[in-house]
Amino acid sequence: MPSDSVLYTSAAYSLFSNRVVQGKNEAVAISPTHLRSTYQSPANQTFNRLIEFKFSLNGKDNELPVGVNHHLVLQPVNGKVVTPIIVFGQQDAITPTAKANDFLEPNTEVTIKLDMRQVLEAFQKQGYYTSSNGDKLYTQDFKGVFVAGGSEPLSWDFENLPSRQHLQLTDPDKDGIYTVTLTFNAYNPENFTASEWKLNKDISRLPQFSSSHVLLDALYNMSLEESMLDIRPDQTFMAGAKWDGVWTRDISYSIVLALAAIHPEISKNSLLRKVKDGRIIQDTGTGGSWPISSDRMTWALAAWEVYVVTGDQNWLQQAFAIIKKSAEEDLLTVQDPKTGLMRGESSFLDWRKQTYPLWMQPVDIYESLNLGTNAVHYQTYRILEQMAQRLGQPSQQYSQLANLIKQGINEKLWSEEHKYYGQYLYGRLHVSLSPKAEALGEALTILYGIADGERQTQVLNNTPQTNYGIPSIYPYIPEIPPYHNNSMWPFVQAYWTWAAAEAGHTAKVSESMSALYRAAALFLTNKENLVATTGDYKGTEINSDRQLWSVAGNLAMVYRVFFGMKFEQDKLVFKPVVPANFAGKKTLTNFPFRKAVLNIKLEGHGTQLKEVYLDGKRLENAEVPASLTGQHTLRMILAGDLGTTSPSKMVEHLFSPTTPQITYKNGVVSWPSVSQAASYKVLYNGKESETKNTTFAIVTGNQIIPTELQVKAVDKNGTESFLSEPLRIDRSIVVELETTISSKAHNAAGFTGKGYTEIKKGQAPFMFKVQVNENGYYALDFRYANGSGPINTDNKASIRSLAVNGKRIGAMVFPQRGFDEWSNWGYSNAQQLYLPKGIHTFTLSLEASDENMNGDVNEALLDHLRLTWLRAKK
Repeated sequence: MPSDSVLYTSAAYSLFSNRVVQGKNEAVAISPTHLRSTYQSPANQTFNRLIEFKFSLNGKDNELPVGVNHHLVLQPVNGKVVTPIIVFGQQDAITPTAKANDFLEPNTEVTIKLDMRQVLEAFQKQGYYTSSNGDKLYTQDFKGVFVAGGSEPLSWDFENLPSRQHLQLTDPDKDGIYTVTLTFNAYNPENFTASEWKLNKDISRLPQFSSSHVLLDALYNMSLEESMLDIRPDQTFMAGAKWDGVWTRDISYSIVLALAAIHPEISKNSLLRKVKDGRIIQDTGTGGSWPISSDRMTWALAAWEVYVVTGDQNWLQQAFAIIKKSAEEDLLTVQDPKTGLMRGESSFLDWRKQTYPLWMQPVDIYESLNLGTNAVHYQTYRILEQMAQRLGQPSQQYSQLANLIKQGINEKLWSEEHKYYGQYLYGRLHVSLSPKAEALGEALTILYGIADGERQTQVLNNTPQTNYGIPSIYPYIPEIPPYHNNSMWPFVQAYWTWAAAEAGHTAKVSESMSALYRAAALFLTNKENLVATTGDYKGTEINSDRQLWSVAGNLAMVYRVFFGMKFEQDKLVFKPVVPANFAGKKTLTNFPFRKAVLNIKLEGHGTQLKEVYLDGKRLENAEVPASLTGQHTLRMILAGDLGTTSPSKMVEHLFSPTTPQITYKNGVVSWPSVSQAASYKVLYNGKESETKNTTFAIVTGNQIIPTELQVKAVDKNGTESFLSEPLRIDRSIVVELETTISSKAHNAAGFTGKGYTEIKKGQAPFMFKVQVNENGYYALDFRYANGSGPINTDNKASIRSLAVNGKRIGAMVFPQRGFDEWSNWGYSNAQQLYLPKGIHTFTLSLEASDENMNGDVNEALLDHLRLTWLRAKK
């Protein structure tokens, strides 16, 4: 096939048999072991002089209202800028503008000056400072002031500011004026990708791929080499060049995509590294990890893949015990009894502000019900069912649980308006479906058979695609920098390509595969992510070379798509998919399967096989038994069909409107106008109405009912913002929880009543009595503090089992709220139950299922119990 044959072309780039062309940038495959690229990130050439920024106490968005920022046009003199002194909390008098196509000079040094005297005076006089959102920061919790913003080196990622010391302002002379000096539009040649890749490592022991397209061969070989570079000295997988650790979800998704097949022992080692006390480890995550982050069960997907690849019965028994124990904990702590779905953060999308509205606290994320995470839990129970059957164990319970989750996904997460699954259910007393598309979750519903029949086609045809690939979420969130937001992740692209191939959609396979190949070729490595709007690797919050799951995703294009491999308990099945433009001969040699080594030949294009031969003997089905031993040759000839060629839903790069912030006064809810909004939708106790006003009157009369109201903005395209934070008007009973001698632990302030109670490991269960004066259903939660770690990482979420009158009701979760911020109070998750009039005994106990991922620290301060009356018994 000619080297200049076109494999795929779009308005953004073209993919040829031997090269990728994107504007002035070109990557060329000189040979299967040699690539060159002229790609240079344009980021330095188009750096805007106008910067937006604001200040932050303790890594919180607490200086100015959300969406209100400081603005400055950088006009350097001798390469330097010194800002006027900016008063903390004081809005700009005017908003400056910058000239079009006038960009900042590289390496501009900017000194930012901030007047903190009002904050410091409040600390001294009151013991706390009240921020723009009404939160109080107590003197003893103050850690520092930082600058956040949208232009490098600034970041809007508030929660990670404390770990980025270069963004902290200091006051060496103690005059209350804090300063920091930063370099904007920094030019560093090391920030750019290499211009050449040549194979250096010996990859001959691994499966060898060759085709009619030298570019594909070179990218496969580069990925094989990077898979070896990602093996640590202890024979486990690192997550990437910048991520030396072994991460549960990273290794798991990678093992499923490709690595179990070619590195089975390293895969086993890596999975066992993520087991402690016989349970799967959830890596650090929002609010102190599990159960707020709850996608550790990706481990089960990978463990099963290792088994079907190797047939190792000892591994099957070992993995079954680990998955079973972990699943039993999740049923007690994570499952939502109303829907049967599993609570917790989006799988892999574990950077809170990148995928959730800013008002959502870790406890809100714990209570949300996410598409991708539930797809993982569904498949886990399918796997447990198969494992149990293989081991002669009861399996019906796992089948029932899988069916319950599948039913919940299809009933609760399907968006009939958009014809794909929504991102998640979120809210408090009332939950709503976020209509954003979540790419990984959409792909998993197809691969795992959650989307049946027509829904599978609808998901494939309606999930939004852009010119550089499938965005992780869509539409994007405004004022949040690219990482999970406004991004394309190659491993997600790989899962989407695999899903399209599973359904025989060749046009989508061609388009999606090309997006993955474009990035790998131009950047000469399998990058972690890229900016969706530009296709550039530069501009995301962090980006690593040879990211493990990106590497595995590239290899999966050969194993999972072209050769259509599906490993089963007793055989290896082939279902090749080759779009017409990618036609030609393809060979895969030295491919291991159990005790056999396969040399596989594939000819032609299409989705249907015309002829299949094993060692020259024609087969009825394209599969080889697990009992096969020794060297064998498999030859497959495709029928030349076109498959399904319906185009993807290509969309413009859209950002949602800003989320409204609502307030309540004298029976009227109001909110500032959102500039992008053409109208607003009001959710009043879960019922939706539309208005063009920025006010809404609540009429409750003398009824004693809880009222919950949320608002979202809708722009002229019909794109919706997130819902605002729920505003509740209710009738609550507050039960103070200080013991006879209230705790002085951590010297906390800001509590109600006379004190608070500390709960920690080694204590007896905490028991107290509550007088209820009216029969009815109640929502109960606890006002608590947990300063064991920051809001965005670590693993010290506090968990307790709640029993009422001796009967377990469920888990109470007290996520971390800020490192050493023991005066930072919030509410736990809520349990709903019926309570008759009278005295009831409440017990909080630390059970085996309440062990967090830390194991040693599991503590919180409890201020009071809140009982909110919901309704009378029906």
